[in-house]
Amino acid sequence: QLVESGGGLVQPGGSLRLSCAASGFIFSQYDMSWYRQVPGKERELVASITPFGGSTNYAESVKDRVTISRDNAKNAVYLQMNSLKAEDTAVYYCSARNHYYPEIPHWGQGTQVTVSS
Repeated sequence: QLVESGGGLVQPGGSLRLSCAASGFIFSQYDMSWYRQVPGKERELVASITPFGGSTNYAESVKDRVTISRDNAKNAVYLQMNSLKAEDTAVYYCSARNHYYPEIPHWGQGTQVTVSS
C-alpha cells in the first residue's frame, strides 16, 4: 500500500514536500517513483529513485527544481518541489516497482498539487 500526503495549494514560486508512506512489501527492494497527471493527459514520470538511492532520474520539465529522496528505515519516499509553476498543477502519484523481479507496480491514490495565486 502507498499513501501520499503533502499536497495542497501553493503560490507560484513556492515549495511543497510530498511524502509517500509504503507498507505491505519490502521497501528496499523497490524503485520508487513520482508521477503526475492532469485531466485529459497521460500520466507522466516526474522523478524516480533506485532502492538504496544510488541513482535518481528526473523529467526535464522539473529538473533543478525537484529532489526525490527516500528513507528505507521509515519506508518512505519524498518529493521536494521548489520554484513551483502553474504548470506543475496536477495529481501526484507515488509508485513502487520491484527492482529485482517483474511484477505489477504498486500505486497510491494520489495527492492534488495546485499552484495558483
